[in-house]
Amino acid sequence: MSQHPHDSQAPSNSSEMAAEQAYIDFAHRCLEDSRTRAQRITEIFEATRGGTNQARHERESVLQGALNRLQKLNVGNRSLVFGRIDLANSKDKYYIGRVGVWDENQRAAVVDWRAPIAEPFFRATGLEPMGLERCRHFATRGRTLLAIDDQLFGDLADPHRKTPEDIRGEGALVAALEAARSGRLGDIIATIQSEQDQIIRAPMPGLLIVQGGPGTGKTVVALHRAAYLLYTHRISLETQGVLIVAPNRLFIAYTEQVLPSLGEAGVTIAVLADLLVPRVQVDALDDEPTGRVKGDPRMLEVLAKAVADRERKLRTDQVFGFGLQRLRITVAESRAIVAQARNRNRTHNAGRKVVEGLFYETLAASGRTVIDPQLLREQLHKNLNVRLALDWMWPVLTPADLLHDLFGSRALLRSASRGVLSDAEAMRLYRPRLEHSSLVVWSFQDVALLDEARALLGHRPKRRAADAVRTYGHICIDEAQDLSPLELRMVARRSLNGSFTVVGDVAQATGAWANQDWQAVIAALRGRHEHQARVTELTVGYRICGPSMKLARRILPYAAAGLRPPRPLREDGDEPRLVQAQGSVADAVVGVLREELTAVGEGNVAVIVAGSQFVQLSDAFVEHGLEFGGPTRRGLDKQVIVVPVRLVKGLEVDAAIVVEPRRIVDEEIEGFRSLYVALTRATKRVSVVFSEVLPELLSDSAIM
Repeated sequence: MSQHPHDSQAPSNSSEMAAEQAYIDFAHRCLEDSRTRAQRITEIFEATRGGTNQARHERESVLQGALNRLQKLNVGNRSLVFGRIDLANSKDKYYIGRVGVWDENQRAAVVDWRAPIAEPFFRATGLEPMGLERCRHFATRGRTLLAIDDQLFGDLADPHRKTPEDIRGEGALVAALEAARSGRLGDIIATIQSEQDQIIRAPMPGLLIVQGGPGTGKTVVALHRAAYLLYTHRISLETQGVLIVAPNRLFIAYTEQVLPSLGEAGVTIAVLADLLVPRVQVDALDDEPTGRVKGDPRMLEVLAKAVADRERKLRTDQVFGFGLQRLRITVAESRAIVAQARNRNRTHNAGRKVVEGLFYETLAASGRTVIDPQLLREQLHKNLNVRLALDWMWPVLTPADLLHDLFGSRALLRSASRGVLSDAEAMRLYRPRLEHSSLVVWSFQDVALLDEARALLGHRPKRRAADAVRTYGHICIDEAQDLSPLELRMVARRSLNGSFTVVGDVAQATGAWANQDWQAVIAALRGRHEHQARVTELTVGYRICGPSMKLARRILPYAAAGLRPPRPLREDGDEPRLVQAQGSVADAVVGVLREELTAVGEGNVAVIVAGSQFVQLSDAFVEHGLEFGGPTRRGLDKQVIVVPVRLVKGLEVDAAIVVEPRRIVDEEIEGFRSLYVALTRATKRVSVVFSEVLPELLSDSAIM
């Protein structure tokens, strides 16, 4: 074992960098020692077999703990140590980092960033030093220390320091912002800022709403809050689970490296379609008017009526042979059976057992002699005509069965929607019926309807476990401003206790159900839980430089009147460009792209287009021999991506080329909000390429 650096003579001021590099090297040796010990435990317990049930259970618990520890200690080439804090009233120093690591004497070599003692590293300011004398931030690349940024407090404070009170570790932060983007959300835990940390460490119970403009770190906050809550409430949440609801699969690909880099692989990240029970194939997208109908709360009445329409009396009296007797059930009797089943059951499928019992009792009572209803059931339950009668009166349904039948019949749609939807709205739901519901490829807008149907239908007989919905102890929702009322109800059903973190930006609400404020979201998620809803705001824009934000700010009054834009951390930067195409817009985009690639070096570029131009621009890039990716998991790894504006939300690039703003405004249901999203994706450079007339808001906002 190497000597602990704190046991040696304190370094002189001239050797601070060397001393801190030595400590980082020491911390990594401690990390490797910890990994070796955890690996040895796994090998010992994996080799052990037999023993009592209790012994096996204890062995498995220790083994699982060691495997979890190994996973947390796998930091790869990421920074282990972020910096250190020096306490004001003692000689104690604590190094803060990605995971907790101890030396051979069980002294803390690195304190986990989520530990209470680490909180001042992210929160201390000159006005509130939180007991610190110094807060030192490291700029590192892997194990190599590149720079030190000190923030001093009390008597040591530098009166000439110009960094704003709410910005911490400015050098490390700016270095992270200036670094080239990779197509994935980067490792930013070392640069978490005070207002972000307050949200990350906020109490878990209740509903926390986080409003944040572009580049304020909403997604960062949601992901790190999930990791923090798992650390702080490990006993309960490891069992109950933490869910992050993502807006789309592209978002999952973009953020998938963050939680594993924090040592937390137990968080579930899913789109709404992944939460459906039972699972169906979802891979289509409705137009926005149809999506708005499907997300409308009036659809609750439509679905309830659709279920009621499947609970019906027989069309004619039915007669069944039983030995020498002919047993009869009348239309009136079947009507009474259906009425009783409705009164006695909360969900549809649970009523099937009641209907069958009353059906056989009624048949038995119609005989000339006494007949045991149970014997009658045993004799007739495989009879085709009996099964057809029961399935007509009260079929066992899956959500896919119900919606497939409903959407495939104009008559059923009119019956279920009468007095609720207009005929035009109802017919937006119609689609030709396929041979079986299992063949349907559902749209993402169908997902919440399928879940509502599941809640109305309940589990199928003898399928309770298969049809059960997984619930979670805490749920984080990103881009929540785009969720429809029915989608919010779907998420609320997955909550055990009403504990939510909801992040988004009303100004970027671009879905078919764009929420204008947070009150509707609060009402939908609170449900039966009485926890207080708290609303907070992220005010500093870290990603977008001042000139780009100035351009985007022109759109904001039309996107969300009265909403305050974030304050950019970097006031300087490249001015945005407006480029009018002299020939085809595709050729102009290719020319601008080549200029942007030269400007950003190893950085990445997103070409953001209206949906109608996606194929045209993609084909043009192929013709010019340009390598590029699309809005897919693998596409994000390319230096250039072409992405429809509808899918670009949440992504971060070095340079953005926004094509035909007028078309974006005209095609999208929330056109100005979509344009605002497009203009706020880049950390360094924004270009606007157009051939059509520009929206007036942009016409004089940049140099041609």
